[in-house]
Amino acid sequence: MYNVRMMRRAAACFLFLAAGVAAGQTYDLVLRGGRVMDPESGLDAVRDVGISGGVIRAVSPGRLEGKTVADVSGLVVAPGFIDLHRHGQDPLTYRLQALDGVTSGLELEIGTDDVAGWYAAREGKTLVNFGTSVGHPPIRRAVTGDTGRREATPEEIAEIGRRLDEGLRLGAPTAGFGLAYTPAASRLEIMEMYRIVARHGAVGHVHMRSAAGGGSPVEALQEMIAVAAVTGASVQVVHINSTALKYTREMLEMIEGARARGLDITTEAYPYTAGSTSIQAALFDTWIDKPESEYRKLMWTATGERLTRETFLKYRKTGGRVIVFTNTEDMVDAAIEHPLTMIASDGVGYQDGTGHPRSAGCYARILGHYVRGKKSLTLMEALRKMTLAPARRLEHRVPGMRDKGRIRPGADADITIFDAATVIDRSTYEKPAEPSAGIRHVLVNGTFVVRDARIVDGAAPGRPIRAPILTR
Repeated sequence: MYNVRMMRRAAACFLFLAAGVAAGQTYDLVLRGGRVMDPESGLDAVRDVGISGGVIRAVSPGRLEGKTVADVSGLVVAPGFIDLHRHGQDPLTYRLQALDGVTSGLELEIGTDDVAGWYAAREGKTLVNFGTSVGHPPIRRAVTGDTGRREATPEEIAEIGRRLDEGLRLGAPTAGFGLAYTPAASRLEIMEMYRIVARHGAVGHVHMRSAAGGGSPVEALQEMIAVAAVTGASVQVVHINSTALKYTREMLEMIEGARARGLDITTEAYPYTAGSTSIQAALFDTWIDKPESEYRKLMWTATGERLTRETFLKYRKTGGRVIVFTNTEDMVDAAIEHPLTMIASDGVGYQDGTGHPRSAGCYARILGHYVRGKKSLTLMEALRKMTLAPARRLEHRVPGMRDKGRIRPGADADITIFDAATVIDRSTYEKPAEPSAGIRHVLVNGTFVVRDARIVDGAAPGRPIRAPILTR
């Protein structure tokens, strides 16, 4: 009993002294009087946040002093949003990410075959934190010289595996798989790749096989559940909303069942009924003689026109992007509102201002439509899906992610500050590059990249999100 009392007194003394140090210290920056929300601890209260050296040093109910003080009273102070699925990795999309509250944007679905070169090209040049997977599709293309429409030889599979292993050794946080785009990749090939993923303790982010190839979304998910069971690898099923379609609820139940039996399978979704991809992708190989109503589901991003069979065949020869309207609000809502699902944009880059609205408005849409409008998500639950959950998905292999997605002393000062009463997406299918509204300030590693809803010119505090590099 004596030891317990002494320990309690020591703990109380430590907290008192820590509070005194916080109160007497001058920080580089203080965010004053905002509604601080931290999904990890459940904190939801007015606090001052003290930041120095790019790190949160204090979260205090009392007044903190700083060299710079930003009055954020009446605004929500949240962890910066973490997007695990962002194809657009260029200056324009980084700007739109930041204006949507994103502080870390990673391309984990398709990835790269040159991990070292990809990171080197962005070092010291980005508004937000950045990262990529080592990608099975680009490696497979480099090895086979094929776009994914022919089966690889045993020798080619061995070389693909060697390069995938090398990319993980070079610090790629995950491996990326686009099975809808490499339909000839055999199940044995994918199984072997996931054995490599498992050896590295990584996650394999996967765009599952497409129903256009003659299977079904349920069968595609069954394949990935089998892969996880046989190899022991972790699996992230990307955009469950656009791969499951009318089977969304049933496939979420399948993932729940797999998790209940010890398999590490998770998923993500974006809040739009339409997807976007290349018209020359393999998943359109069977679209030769569809009913005219099916072609009308495709919008040519360059002109905004809906396609016919004639224009589909014309544009398929030249190449370009289409927006694909194949889902319903009901199925998208089921995915977004499910407790298991993280939020990820699947954002693409822009070509002459054309693209998909999810690249600019994904996160503000969650806050404006699902939290404030429908009230189908609480604000804290929405923030968990956009911050803590994606951070935890990577932190086993990327230790630095343990200090992201949180508002607490010691965490990286990646912070998004927004007006919960006005935040909303403004991007549309016709004007996809319109920035979100209501995101007032965004900090990346303690540096403002958005101040008073405007990009801070010249800011480039983004850092690589990368696993430890291994030597042989």
